[in-house]
Amino acid sequence: MSDMNDAPRPLLGMDPSKVPYRKPQPFGMMPDIFMPGVLDLDADEHLWVPQAPGVWFKPLVLSVSQGYYVNLLRVRNSGVLSRHRHSGPVHAFTLRGRWHYLEHDWEATAGGYAFEPPGETHTLVVPDDVTEMITLFHVTGGYVYVDPDGTALGYEDVFTKLATARRHYEATGLGADFAARITR
Repeated sequence: MSDMNDAPRPLLGMDPSKVPYRKPQPFGMMPDIFMPGVLDLDADEHLWVPQAPGVWFKPLVLSVSQGYYVNLLRVRNSGVLSRHRHSGPVHAFTLRGRWHYLEHDWEATAGGYAFEPPGETHTLVVPDDVTEMITLFHVTGGYVYVDPDGTALGYEDVFTKLATARRHYEATGLGADFAARITR
């Protein structure tokens, strides 16, 4: 038996496509994340988290519940950034500058997209004539830093990114819990 409250209410001549959804969202659904101006790459310097000398990341989503993160990676020095093996897929959108992998013949340039399959090992290089590279990376799972023969040297995942971001936000006065706004 249907409750009268579940019956559609008349729209009184309104275009139904312009009426917002009236029912509650599913129980337990995570809240949206909305960040205006993320492509203003020169704004909000304090939100860029130091990762290594000349390397920063700006986290957009740290999904501890699903094991992925989305961040902007900024590199302001040329050379080899890292050699690593991915456990999950990676999507990369280059926004500024150029970069490539020693193991491939393509070069990522501003406006380009790259898909990296799970299991791939590669060495990220920023060319000598590039003063700044910024790429949006969507990383599922983690990656292991390796030497040229595949010996594990360290790892990175959403949990290490979150810990690094929390330390940075605490040190800059934003507070460690500032990261909660992008953690799901």
